[in-house]
Amino acid sequence: MADRRQVLRLSALAAGAPAVLGATAAPALAGPHPHGPGHGRQPSLVIGHRGASGYRPEHTLASYELAARMGADFIEPDLVATKDHVLVARHEPEIGGTTDVASRPEFASRRRTVVLDGVTTTGWFTHDFTLAELKTLRATERIPQVRQRNTLYDGLFPVPTFQEVLDLRKRLSRELDREIGVYPETKHPTYFRGLGLELETPLVRTLRRNGLDRRDAPVFVQSFEAGNLRLLHEQYGLRAPMVFLTSASGSPYGDPRSYADYLTPAGLRELARYAHGIGPDKNQVIGRNADGTLGTPTSLVGDAHAAGLVVHPYTFRAENQFLPADYRVGTDPAAYGRAIDEQVAFLRTGIDGLFTDQADIGVLARSVAFQPA
Repeated sequence: MADRRQVLRLSALAAGAPAVLGATAAPALAGPHPHGPGHGRQPSLVIGHRGASGYRPEHTLASYELAARMGADFIEPDLVATKDHVLVARHEPEIGGTTDVASRPEFASRRRTVVLDGVTTTGWFTHDFTLAELKTLRATERIPQVRQRNTLYDGLFPVPTFQEVLDLRKRLSRELDREIGVYPETKHPTYFRGLGLELETPLVRTLRRNGLDRRDAPVFVQSFEAGNLRLLHEQYGLRAPMVFLTSASGSPYGDPRSYADYLTPAGLRELARYAHGIGPDKNQVIGRNADGTLGTPTSLVGDAHAAGLVVHPYTFRAENQFLPADYRVGTDPAAYGRAIDEQVAFLRTGIDGLFTDQADIGVLARSVAFQPA
């Protein structure tokens, strides 16, 4: 009989959806600028958003591995810090919704309330746990009401460190005979700096220890805080490509400039001094009409390319509730809609990559969008 380790490995490799059948992975693209104005088109990157989070609990090695085996060019870990200053992959520092910590009586007293980037938040936080303590927890599905099938894997997978993600990247690159990239996001860097647990130092140290701090590395470091990227560029001398994430509204935490201001032609040229690309909300690339249907493309892709920046919008998901109204099928919000068609529409705007929860769907959409006329 297979032991537990073998069972967990097999579950990580199993295909998560029928769409993976017949999908052919395109080779990962080297360098920070897959293409730009005046250059020949190359297939856009498929970025496994939190791994294959449509099929496995997010930010687990099982999720990352499945995304790569489905054809993703990059896997994306969100990085937060433990009490002993180790980077681990979690969507947020609050882990009540992504681990089984709430059911663990030995940690009941760790539940507390903090002000996280100006928002009062109650729960359990990675910075109140040492790595050894965090390793006793197991991941759970963050949105079980939408992805009930993912709850099959609740309690099976531990919280990975950033180094473990990089080790997985190296192994999969060797096994799949293609370079798998890593796309780490610094989560709430100002907040962690205020705790004395700055994310920049261990991030840069880990990338350099793994030979990944160079301009042509299969890496994009991303952040919603422009100040974080400037700090990495100016004070830490990070050479790996960086991407500024943007929202359709508001401003980076503690920044008087709005996201909209950063995305003006002048703002994009300024970003290009230290960033290699932008990661906009997909609605900033193609907005939605008043009735929720997909609208017409904005000038953002062209403006960013004119400034020498690549464009990787987020997040593409297959469920109806995340799709434009005219791409939904039926009335069940958790059922799949016309996700391939939506991604094809965005790929044809000239974006350089996309974040998707279902990497196999991204690979299929790319094959359709770039097939010969």
